[in-house]
Amino acid sequence: MSTVEASATADAAEAAVRTKTYSPRTIPVFGVVTQHEDSQGIFKPMDLNHIIKLLEETDKDDLEEKQLDCVKKLVHCYQNGFPLRDLAQVFKILGLCADKIERQPCFVEPASELIKLCGLPFLKKKVSDEITYTEDTANSLALLGELMKIPSSKLRIQICKCIIDFYHAEPPKKHIPGYQQVSSSYKIKMAEVGGLAKAMVQSVLLLENQLVEKLWVLKVLQHLSTSEVNCTLMVKGQAASRICARLNDPDPSGQLLFRSSEILWNLLERSSKEEIIQQLSNLECLLALKEIFKNLFMRGHSHYDRQLRNDILVITTIIAQNPGAPMIECGFTRDLILFATFNEVKSQNPLVKNLKLSNSYEDFELKKLLFNIIVILCKDLTTVQLLIDGNVILALFTYVKKPEKLKIVEWSAAQYEELQLHAIATLSSVAPLLIEEYMSCQGNARILAFLEWCEHKDSFFIHGNSFHGTGGRGNKFAQMRYTLRLLRAMVYLEDETVNKDLCERGIIHQLIGPASPCAPADHRWSGYWGIFKNMASKPDEKEEAIALEIQSDTLLILSGLCEHYIERKEMFGTEGVDIILYVMKTDPKKLQSGLGYNVLLFSTLDSIWCCILGCYTSEDYFLEKEGIFLLLDILALNQKKFCNLILGIMVEFCDNPKTSAHVNAWRGKKDLTAASLLIKLWRKEEKELGVKRDKNGMIVDTKKPLFTSFQEEQKITPLPANCPSVAVMDVAENIRAKIYAVLGKLDFENLPGLSAEDFVTLCIIHRYLDFKIGEIWNEVCEEIKLEKLRLVTSDKMSLESITAATENIGKMVASLQSEMIESQARQDVQNEQRVYAKIQATHKQRELANKSWTNFLARTSNAKTLKKAKRLQEKAIESSKYSERPQNAIFHQTVIKGLNTTVPSGRVVTVESTPARLLGGPLADTDIALRKLPIRGGALQRVKAKAVNEPKKNVPT
Repeated sequence: MSTVEASATADAAEAAVRTKTYSPRTIPVFGVVTQHEDSQGIFKPMDLNHIIKLLEETDKDDLEEKQLDCVKKLVHCYQNGFPLRDLAQVFKILGLCADKIERQPCFVEPASELIKLCGLPFLKKKVSDEITYTEDTANSLALLGELMKIPSSKLRIQICKCIIDFYHAEPPKKHIPGYQQVSSSYKIKMAEVGGLAKAMVQSVLLLENQLVEKLWVLKVLQHLSTSEVNCTLMVKGQAASRICARLNDPDPSGQLLFRSSEILWNLLERSSKEEIIQQLSNLECLLALKEIFKNLFMRGHSHYDRQLRNDILVITTIIAQNPGAPMIECGFTRDLILFATFNEVKSQNPLVKNLKLSNSYEDFELKKLLFNIIVILCKDLTTVQLLIDGNVILALFTYVKKPEKLKIVEWSAAQYEELQLHAIATLSSVAPLLIEEYMSCQGNARILAFLEWCEHKDSFFIHGNSFHGTGGRGNKFAQMRYTLRLLRAMVYLEDETVNKDLCERGIIHQLIGPASPCAPADHRWSGYWGIFKNMASKPDEKEEAIALEIQSDTLLILSGLCEHYIERKEMFGTEGVDIILYVMKTDPKKLQSGLGYNVLLFSTLDSIWCCILGCYTSEDYFLEKEGIFLLLDILALNQKKFCNLILGIMVEFCDNPKTSAHVNAWRGKKDLTAASLLIKLWRKEEKELGVKRDKNGMIVDTKKPLFTSFQEEQKITPLPANCPSVAVMDVAENIRAKIYAVLGKLDFENLPGLSAEDFVTLCIIHRYLDFKIGEIWNEVCEEIKLEKLRLVTSDKMSLESITAATENIGKMVASLQSEMIESQARQDVQNEQRVYAKIQATHKQRELANKSWTNFLARTSNAKTLKKAKRLQEKAIESSKYSERPQNAIFHQTVIKGLNTTVPSGRVVTVESTPARLLGGPLADTDIALRKLPIRGGALQRVKAKAVNEPKKNVPT
């Protein structure tokens, strides 16, 4: 039971209770309502349980009138909205009324009134009511969807109006004492929890022939589809297929198509796109879309019709992404191709005979959407014949030409520019599928002529407003970029007819260009013309990315043309090598800029492989210009993404006998040599692969010296003979094999600049091939064991010998590595001892110098010490003389008497230099002296010759 209390005083309420007694079985409902409150429509007392019991009774004659009166009183009582706590009982009453409608139509009106009240905001007495009655509210609102099954037009429309009111709640007209209105978002959320959207979708099937009710239901679904939760529920109810299949139903108002398309859009945006596409990918839905689109395309003239037409085409484009969609079976693909090309290729088809597009925004968008859907449709190879029949290649090539200024066209300049770029981009996807049509339309000639126009500087400047025109404002970079993309797509088909025709038309010289006397002064730009001419001057920052993409595509096109053809490599020549060398000299810091320098460098390395290797003149020129040095400089950057490709190029280049000298002559930072660099890369690769090595880099497992962590985790399984094993795949999946090949061609001996650690690693590299062969034989042994085969005696002995030989090689290498490490340790000890001896000698010399200095200070500061030192000196001099003088000998006194010094003295005066003022300098007798600045102030003067020739006075000694 539910009781709605009036706003009366407590004393009045108690008096009312005392005036009347009740039996234990009866639950009282009481309240006092003042006359003022009654006039305002405040709640009156209602026994909801009594009404429910009354509606459930069926055996009384005058029951129908009583039931109707009770329901009408209920409607009048709750005319301001239902409290949340009464909602479950109110909807039970509503359900009982609905059940009687089929036999008693008079219940339609009260049921409709109750549903109308559900559109009002619900009321709560406590803040916690929203949480307490969540389940009751959700179940009650879900009942609204179930009531759509009642065959009553008025009831169904009222239910739809009620649900729509959830989203357009009006502010309260007056305040209700003791209650607060629940927010509209609460009702919407409860509708989501109760699954109202799914029930409304299911009701669509019941209204196939009732247009008015169907439009109301679609309006409800349009509101419900603004929520992701509701969209998910609608998808589970197959809303997309059910709504799309009825798009073509007759509707004079046009609301059905508008609301249905809006619902489909919301479902695509707010639920699983893949599931929606799967629901729409059936013949019934596509036929409906096809008829609607054709009708709007041919007969739609208003702005609204054109917008709706484009929306339908976008939905169709999304469906076409599903390869399983029967686009061809329903004939939609043929019609779309016709609509996309009729403006460029005249057709007698009655669908487009008198049809013409305007330059309005909607028709312009339609044209772009049609180009876009052709790209999607051509992914299905069964569409190829339809593309041929529709002359799609010819229609798209009408845009690959220089804009004609004097010709009156139906598109504006900006529109034509965008359509031109879009058409070229579409050709990149379509033309590779239709090679014969491409060649019959002189595709190569048209593209090269258009590319030549792109190179020329004239007054044409594009607007660059579109997606395809990004980065091309005020220049022709956008046209050049998409044209080169188209060329790249055709060249990489490796169709000899297309590539030969391109070469005969001079594409290589057009892309590279011959050396020009007006080339930039920088020697790196020698021969850097052709397409690169527009890129020679450094573009703005906004255009740098597109310029780099153009250069990358140009090099990729040259690579595709020159690979496997020596005569084309000769045409590439020194001009092409100069381009490659220029790019390789790019500042390494730019590789991290994200503008596309990485891609350009990859394209350049690919060009070395395809355009230089194999042509001896180009190889020699590349070596002469220090190309190997540049390759090793890039390799020294230690960027893994370049290492594999560069090492592959190095392996091929080492076949040229001139390469070894260049590789050995290269020096990197800290005097790093090429051999040391390669060995460092080997160690780094093995560390990443998880190969077991000790702290000195020695082999740990002599049976499996090259095993990676992946090989250890991978279990050996028997494979067919034509399937490579894990050991064989390892050769191609890392760079160790290439490092082995390069060092092998350099000859493992006499490699400069290697440390002891490098020599230890070099021992492993030297035996790489032997170890790899041993791995493969080990796999053979394991597979034999797994297949439980028994070998004959001779085969068994041979296999054991091979396995033992491989292990012996591993032990031998490990032993050699140990000797190297021990030798290096001894050498380190000797070097350390020499350094210590040198340090000791230095300290001893320093001590002697300090002692000499101390003695000197003592002699100069103490007279007694000086005299003592003098006596010792004289005594030493006397002791050094002969004790007996030879006869007839003349004695010369060598000591000057009276000197108080303890250093050797004699009758000699040493003159270190003659003053310049006396001689006039070393160039005084020449004219050059006049140009020499004087050492001291004043001008330099020439000394007279006679003064120079005069004999100098003897200087006393």
